[in-house]
Amino acid sequence: MTDIVLQDIDPLLLDRIRRVAAARGWSLQEASMHLLEHGLFACEAELAARFNDSDAAALREAIAALEGIPSDPGFSLIGRVERPADVQTPPLEAQGPTELDRELLRAFGQAAGAKG
Repeated sequence: MTDIVLQDIDPLLLDRIRRVAAARGWSLQEASMHLLEHGLFACEAELAARFNDSDAAALREAIAALEGIPSDPGFSLIGRVERPADVQTPPLEAQGPTELDRELLRAFGQAAGAKG
């Protein structure tokens, strides 16, 4: 295995590595290798999650094309969610209590009556 030499390492960083090593029962070298490997995996995963410019442009074009499909009562509504500006529902206080609200009020009313 190749030796890795860290020169001028920050004392706080070294202390953190020592604490991980102690908590896991590893030597300082084992802890350094584990941390280096896991940190590398995290960085690679972050890089892999990004689109390059051509992929991002293709995705934008596909989304724009899908947004351009006209609405109809059939299959083009599958997976669509109405935008808040399109939704015509009265405010909650104007709708009145739902059946669930009435059941909860009855249950709490009975519980309050039993305590009193």
